[in-house]
Amino acid sequence: MNVHQLGGGSLRTPYELERAEDMRVEIWSDIACPWCYVGKARFEKALRDFPHRDDVEVVHRSFELDPGRAKGDIQPVITMLTRKYGMSPAQAEAGEDNLGAQAAAEGLDYRTRGRDHGSTFDMHRLLHFAKEQGRQEQLLDLLYRANFAEERSVFDDDERLVELAVSAGLDAEAVRAVLADPGAYADEVRADEREAAQLGASGVPFFVLDRKYGVSGAQPAEVFAQALTQAYGERSPLKLVDSGDADACGPDGCAVPQR
Repeated sequence: MNVHQLGGGSLRTPYELERAEDMRVEIWSDIACPWCYVGKARFEKALRDFPHRDDVEVVHRSFELDPGRAKGDIQPVITMLTRKYGMSPAQAEAGEDNLGAQAAAEGLDYRTRGRDHGSTFDMHRLLHFAKEQGRQEQLLDLLYRANFAEERSVFDDDERLVELAVSAGLDAEAVRAVLADPGAYADEVRADEREAAQLGASGVPFFVLDRKYGVSGAQPAEVFAQALTQAYGERSPLKLVDSGDADACGPDGCAVPQR
């Protein structure tokens, strides 16, 4: 099974110390990552069939596959693959065809030719802004679809990002203000990326269930289902140690000693 238990007591967070009622699933991903696009669909398929799905909180975290890429450094995906990974053009095209087939199997559209690649930093900043507005999931889905299935680039024009954000329910001027300020939500993006490194994530998608189990990659829905079941099953209720005669305070007041 491709689920591993997370270790390291130093990774305890306020969330772990004050455990939420719901089980939390955190997903580190990048909009430029095709396996993140496919993996999200597979995870959601497992979550739809999970009997305790209403008790699961999903949080999306930032991860850049190419964090050093400048905003204006845009190139065709096939060119990027040949230069970065040493593939031949034929190998790169075959890989894209395979990804297209994998996406289609999940009901996703995928353009295997003509896509481009660039920095995703601004998109991650917008996703943190969208999270504050309760629209993160909507914007993430739109960004994925725009990047992988639509002809117009998401990298070469900020107004394209504004349009997508507005479609997700965000205010256009507020979005433009975030994009115009390179520091807006930059710390939040970097914090997510540092945390991914601390948790041992060297690639994405990376799924963390209740800060206890990690699932790497776009696993089949069956693996996600098993991970959800395993993690949820280990959420033991609080065990009470009570002798029955100790004084305490409650809604009706405090017990007053009679002697």
